This record gives sequence, structure tokens and C-alpha cells, in this order.
Amino acid sequence: METSSNGARTLSVGDKSFPPSAHGLTLEQFLLTRPVRSDFATPLLTLDAGAMAHNEVRMADWAQGAGVLLAPHGKTAMAPMLWRRLLDDRPRGAGAWGLTLATPWQAQVGRAHGVRRIVIANEVVDPIGLRWIADELAAHPDVEILSWADGVDVVRAMETASNGGAPRPLRVLVELGGAGGRTGARDRAAARAVAEAIAASPVLELAGVGGYEGALAHDAGDAAIARVDGYLAALGGLHRELADAGLYPEGARPVVTAGGSAYFDRVGAVLPPLCPDADVVVRSGAFQIHDDGFYAGISPMGRTIGDVPFRSAMHVWARVLSRPEPGLALLDCGRRDASFDEGLPVAQRIAGRAEDDGALAGSHVSALNDQHLFLRLGEDAVASGAAARLRVGDVVRLGLSHPCTVLDKWRLIPVVADADALDSVVVDAVETVF
Repeated sequence: METSSNGARTLSVGDKSFPPSAHGLTLEQFLLTRPVRSDFATPLLTLDAGAMAHNEVRMADWAQGAGVLLAPHGKTAMAPMLWRRLLDDRPRGAGAWGLTLATPWQAQVGRAHGVRRIVIANEVVDPIGLRWIADELAAHPDVEILSWADGVDVVRAMETASNGGAPRPLRVLVELGGAGGRTGARDRAAARAVAEAIAASPVLELAGVGGYEGALAHDAGDAAIARVDGYLAALGGLHRELADAGLYPEGARPVVTAGGSAYFDRVGAVLPPLCPDADVVVRSGAFQIHDDGFYAGISPMGRTIGDVPFRSAMHVWARVLSRPEPGLALLDCGRRDASFDEGLPVAQRIAGRAEDDGALAGSHVSALNDQHLFLRLGEDAVASGAAARLRVGDVVRLGLSHPCTVLDKWRLIPVVADADALDSVVVDAVETVF
């Protein structure tokens, strides 16, 4: 793994919202000038160094106590610098067992940055991707790449594409799904047939079972938790069935993997007792950055796990462009800058003001255009005159929902020491690879 940041990177006009005074400097040279958040143009996405460190420690502590391993989903950020923080041994990093990715190309990015154990949480039937995996395994005996299969037809497609060229078998997990879900065999009998096809294959090896419970539930109510628990029990039962049938290679320790960022507490409660002879791997990806929207409402951390929640590490800072009506402000942030698929941004504070003056009380974001945000100010704030304190030129910090669809809009993201400070120092920058 790399151990230094991307300090040698030369800044340019291609780095959105970095000031023109930084163009032509390396990132390291620019950071030596001790820039602060207000030195950057708006709109601006920032990551909070303290919040990320807090989240990494909380998750690593939980995993250790629950007896599970972590393979965080790297597609969330597609940022090798953040992957490194997850993979480095504790206390420096989160001590993750491996990294999850979703496509062979993403796995290629992971390998280019030294990741040695990768779970491709998806069916891989693309011949180009399969040939790359085979070549990578041939060139690097210490590298482990696992993928999924949810049908005998997937197994046959993998065999055809592999064409017997791999020096060692491709390790494949049987994916168990559920009615109304995404990919995944729809019942245990179908999953058993997939496992038997993998075990009989001359070029594949049965590595375990996996799936994604988040496709089956979308809230933290009792009915949703019951569905998740039932699914996880079926996943553990499938592993037990395959083990009892002798389908795993002799002496191999299987992998049983589940766990997005919404129900990982249930994975830790249900699977380890059912799978004592397997490595139970949790693939949560959003926890490192977290949010102020969907995951803030559904994450078990601080709700069912202790009383200290994750903290959102991402914010967009947007400037008021227009106040055409007493109850409306237009900001310079749009769909090119912020997520909108799991909830719209939330106005949290006016930058540079030490105290809340009530201007944003009762406000909400009603819409995003490509480059505009519609901030509707609260009726009481308008009636009292407090809303008038939000003026053209003011910068508003916005809380966001769903990091997976925020970071892909930015190529180089400043990292601030403390997003709650009046004007935080920028201490680093994270480069994404989307």
C-alpha cells in the first residue's frame, strides 16, 4: 500500500473550486500556504478529518467486539487514500481484512494501489474482466480476488471465459438473494445447484456464500428487521448445508459475507453463531464518511450499538446568489455538486457566524437544478424578519445524504480539520477515481 498522500499532484483548472492561485502548484506546495475553507470557490465539497477518524474507530471497535471482519465497499468513495485508511493496521487505520468493489475495473484500480484482497460483490461474466483476474492471480501469488455467482448459467459463462487459463482456480461465492431483491439465487435449492456447479468446475473454487440484505428492507421498523434476520438466517443455513455436503475444498476456511451500512448490527448478531467455521465478513461502505440524511436515520451505530453515532464527514458549502422573494434563496449548488437520490441537502448553518441567528430556522431545500439550489426559508423566520439576515454572498453549509452519489461528482476534495470551525484549515485533499 502507498503510505504518502497525493502531494506531488499539480493543481489545475480541472480541480473544481480550488482557487486560481493554486493552479500550477503541487498539492503539497499549496497546503504549505495553510489554506482555509473560505479560500476556495463555491460550491465546495469538503471532508472532515476528525469525523472520518471517529467513524473508522467506532466501526473497527464494533467489528472486533462482534467477531466479524471488515471488507468495506470501496465504490462509495473510489478514493485510494481513503481505502488506505481502512486497510492499514490499527491504530493507524481500521485494520480491514480486505476491500469490496463492484466491477473488474474497480478491482483493477484497487490492485493498482496495492490492495491484496478484493471481494467483487457481483457476478463477473465479462471475458475481459475474467482474463484480467486470471492474469493478476498468475502474476501475484499473494493476491486474493473473490467474485459471486447466482446461477448455473453464470458458472458456465465464467468457465467459458476463463478457458482453463488461470494458474489457480477463481474463487467464487454463491450469492443468495430474495424475492424483490437484486441479483442472487432466489431460494436455497437454486443456490445449492450453483454451489455444486462451482465445486465440480475445473477452473472455479467454492469460496463461500454472500449476499446483500439491504435490498430487502429500507427502514428500521420491526417488520424490516424481521425480514433482514430471516434472510441472514437463510444465508447462514446455506453455508451450513454446503459445509455438511463437503462442497468446500478440504482445509479451506469459507467466507460468509453480508452487511451494507444499514443493518450491519444484525449481521454481527445473526451470522457468527451460525458460522463458527467461517470468516464472517461485513462489507459496509458508507460508515467512513456517513451522512446527514438516509444513513443518519437508519444506521445502527448509536441506536442499537452504544450511544455514540457516526458523524457526517461530508458537507457542501454553497453561496447565496439571489434573494428574489422573502421566502426564497437561490444557492450556487446543483445536481452537478450534491446528491439528490436519497433526499435533498439540508441547510445547517451560515459560514463564519459564531451563533445561530435564526435565519435558517424552518428552512428546507425544495429542488435542485443543474447549478441551482432552491432554499425555502421558514414561514416564522420570514414573518419575524430573521430570514432577511440571509443575504446575497453568504455561504451556507449543507448537510448531504448518501455519500455514494456525492463523491462521484468531485475529482479532488479538500479535507478540513474541523467542519464546525468558523473557517477551518484545509489539511489535505482526497483524489477520487470514478
